[in-house]
Amino acid sequence: MPQIFYSFFVPALFVWLWSTGFIGAKYGLPFAEPFTLLLIRMLFTLSLLGVLAWLMKTRWPGWRGAGHLAVTGLLVHGCYLGGVYYAIQGGMPSGIISLIVGLQPLVTSAVAILVLKESVSARQWLGLALGLVGVTLVLLEKFGGGPSTTDFPLWTLIWAALSLGGISLGTVYQKRHGTQADLVAGTFIQYSAAATFFAVGAFVFESREVEWALPLIWSMAWLVFGVSIGAILLLMWLIRRGAASQVASLFYLVPPVTALEAFWLFDERLGVLAMIGGAISITGVALVVTQRKASP
Repeated sequence: MPQIFYSFFVPALFVWLWSTGFIGAKYGLPFAEPFTLLLIRMLFTLSLLGVLAWLMKTRWPGWRGAGHLAVTGLLVHGCYLGGVYYAIQGGMPSGIISLIVGLQPLVTSAVAILVLKESVSARQWLGLALGLVGVTLVLLEKFGGGPSTTDFPLWTLIWAALSLGGISLGTVYQKRHGTQADLVAGTFIQYSAAATFFAVGAFVFESREVEWALPLIWSMAWLVFGVSIGAILLLMWLIRRGAASQVASLFYLVPPVTALEAFWLFDERLGVLAMIGGAISITGVALVVTQRKASP
């Protein structure tokens, strides 16, 4: 039972927690602008992490390590979350934005091929091609005049691309400049960098008005405790236990889980072509991820 718990249930819990981040964003965005909402989320999270770091007597990295962590935080949390929130505010369905950013393993592989000159197998090439075809089908249904009930403006794709690029480049940067910093300290530094990014965005581009309605309070509580702290620290814990491969192999389940949640909670519906495209994209990501898992 313990082995099954660590190998399946804990990684599956992480995937579910991560998927709810898209849902929490949709609940909170009617009451605050994206950067403002994210800044508040980061400040609450940093307060809790600061207390946790004090209680655990956390050891902090040097300036060089902190700098690398800050860059990773700007990319993985700043660009990724900022892009997701602005895309959702613009009307992009949660299921589609989760599908687009779920292509991160494919983009990371492409960057590794082009920049790091890594070799690529036929299985990985097939996965990359399927991911591209799948997303093309999803977008064709909307912008090609297909019978889809989804409706979002074209400019939201720019924010989705920013989000995908941020988390993909952040992953590559972390691999090249990884640090052995304490989990809590590393997360605190990354969130601090992201909070600075959101603060600049909120004060430059937004009105910073917040309507503290009950849905915002509940969504904020969940985003802070369930996602920013729970999901991230759970992921780090899994990596420490050597279970990162299980997380990677289950990560491609985030888009369909998010789509089901969005259908149940918001009645977001995808047309047949979009669902087929989503299934093709998920298959492509799975081929790339499982190939990585089998690599030494």
